[in-house]
Amino acid sequence: MIKIYRKDKLGNADHGWLKSRFHFSFADYYDPKRIHFGNLRVINDDLIAPDTGFDMHPHQDMEIISYVVSGELTHQDSMDNKRAVKRGQVQYMSAGKGVMHSEHNFGSEITRLLQIWIFPNQHDLTPNYGDESYNWDDRINKLMPIVSSQAGTAQVKIQQDANIFVSYLESKKEISFKLEDNRQVYFVQIEGSSIINYLNLYEGDGAEIEDEDMTITAKGNSHFMLIELAK
Repeated sequence: MIKIYRKDKLGNADHGWLKSRFHFSFADYYDPKRIHFGNLRVINDDLIAPDTGFDMHPHQDMEIISYVVSGELTHQDSMDNKRAVKRGQVQYMSAGKGVMHSEHNFGSEITRLLQIWIFPNQHDLTPNYGDESYNWDDRINKLMPIVSSQAGTAQVKIQQDANIFVSYLESKKEISFKLEDNRQVYFVQIEGSSIINYLNLYEGDGAEIEDEDMTITAKGNSHFMLIELAK
């Protein structure tokens, strides 16, 4: 089963400096049918204006991943980390028993990122931060793992049984993904457009996939994310 959520039907917010689309209930957007998908709690597609950002604020008991689509994102936290990540790079933070952090765009262009929150498998963990500058070419016409469970193969490992892949599939290219028993996928069409089995997805769309293997075909060049996790 594939259920598509079109870009114009997602939650949204416009704060001037920040424009967001919410795949799940977040802030003032609430849909009782769209609270979470398994342990996946948040996917926000954020546009942050230059010289603005999120000032210091707290988090607790959440695995937080940022995937930068364009521009630059600068992270700073109460663990004395300060790092900037750019297109195709990943930043993650295990908030654990509590941490303060800020995220800013100090660049000259709009920063677009996917902000992802996943429930951890334990509470009150020791907070942790990291980032990874993956080689862009490693995602061209293949699924590149960018986040995995502790037992997985990605450089970034989180405290949950979840795996995140990205791909930049060139026009007309095709890739398959087998969905194992008791697993499910949330798919985000980041840029371009794809056909999943028989359904079209366009930039900004999301989809839930259950009980069905996938063949993903790029209509034009297609940049997408696939989040695989337990039901």
